[in-house]
Amino acid sequence: MDQVKIGSFLRELRKEKNLTQEALAEQLGVSNRTISRWETGSNMPDIGMLVEIADYYDVSIPEIINGERKSENMNQETRDTAVAMAEYSHNEVRVGKKKIIGILMLTFGIFIILSALMIFPSESSWGSIYSVLGSVFAVVGTFIMIRPLVPKLSLRILTVIGCVLLLFGAFTVSDYIAVEHFHQVPRFRYTTSYDSNNPDQLVHKTLFFTVIQKNPGTENEEVYIVR
Repeated sequence: MDQVKIGSFLRELRKEKNLTQEALAEQLGVSNRTISRWETGSNMPDIGMLVEIADYYDVSIPEIINGERKSENMNQETRDTAVAMAEYSHNEVRVGKKKIIGILMLTFGIFIILSALMIFPSESSWGSIYSVLGSVFAVVGTFIMIRPLVPKLSLRILTVIGCVLLLFGAFTVSDYIAVEHFHQVPRFRYTTSYDSNNPDQLVHKTLFFTVIQKNPGTENEEVYIVR
């Protein structure tokens, strides 16, 4: 099935009716972006919408799938149409499965992150380890989920980078709030060391701030960010 050819045919049908993408989108109850994806071949309408489009343009579904109007030379029209329909259906199922897998991985990743932050205390490194693991699942799930929707690889990469930065920012903000308001040590510290000049305190370093923990494990414990 040639999706680009189908998209070109859909564009020709729209122009025959002297319609803009916006006007057609309003007629079919979809977004302008959806019409654009159909006409560029980066995405295809589902079966239900295919029937509606065929009825609106007064063409047959086989004509849309073949990307051209019927001609007298189409001797194998029935067989070719059956093959095209089977391929179209297979493509729909494949795209649907990818979306489901992506959503499940994204949900599982978020579940791991939230569980790690709630179960493990801030002093434990397991909280950050499992949070990073959950982030990997979430980012991979996002990539799989958007792959059928975003045709350009560069845009998919930018989306993934955005997700990574969003998670990184969320972890940093959560550490800052934990220190400032709950007087807990940061989870996502990259090093913890003793201060030789002050043996009764620990120094926790993150990428953006340093945290001092005085008198750890005692009633007089203090945790604060070095200004």
